Amino acid sequence: MSEQSLEFISPDQLLAHLKWRYAVKKFDPDRKIAPDVWNALEQSLILSPSSFGMQPWKFFVVNNPEIRQQLLPFSFKQAQVIDASHLVVLALKLNTTEADVDYYISCTAELRQIPAEKLEGFGKVIKDFLGRMDADGLKIWAKMQCYIALGQLMTSAAHLGVDACPMEGFLPSKYDETLGLTEKGYSAAVLCPLGYRDPSDPYASYPKVRYSYEDMIEVI
Repeated sequence: MSEQSLEFISPDQLLAHLKWRYAVKKFDPDRKIAPDVWNALEQSLILSPSSFGMQPWKFFVVNNPEIRQQLLPFSFKQAQVIDASHLVVLALKLNTTEADVDYYISCTAELRQIPAEKLEGFGKVIKDFLGRMDADGLKIWAKMQCYIALGQLMTSAAHLGVDACPMEGFLPSKYDETLGLTEKGYSAAVLCPLGYRDPSDPYASYPKVRYSYEDMIEVI
């Protein structure tokens, strides 16, 4: 798609969408995200940027209400995990290896229709970067990438009029156990329930507490 064929939103629209967004504390359990809207949100996750483009993550969409009920006590009984239309568990890849780099390079070569040999230097740069980290360092790096995807998901949701709530208040090990993530090579990093705010949620009308431009932005 060429830039000329795109219709970009205005700066005022962008800010209006971001000001409308807030971390929903109470979702309307009866309102569901339409399939076409949800497909766009899933695609926004797939399109998320990551370090070197390596995508050391997987996104688990938990639709089963019984499983979501099981997750409630491991979420400090925060009802968003059961009341939201959809629950996304953004999970980090536990072990990124040189084989993953080789796979990424092969995918890049195929998609861009260039010989893989021309990407060997790029692949070596990635391998050298990853090789400087131990297992814990790789997990921290992968978890940081999940937060990039979380930001893209939440911003995309705001543009589509869908509410979201980023959640770190949960027990990752219990999520891993309940969802069988460890044996799949992943671990829960952060949660994001999505849906539509309940009209009775008082947090929707609270002003955002943000520091001033002078406190937050410094032009050098």
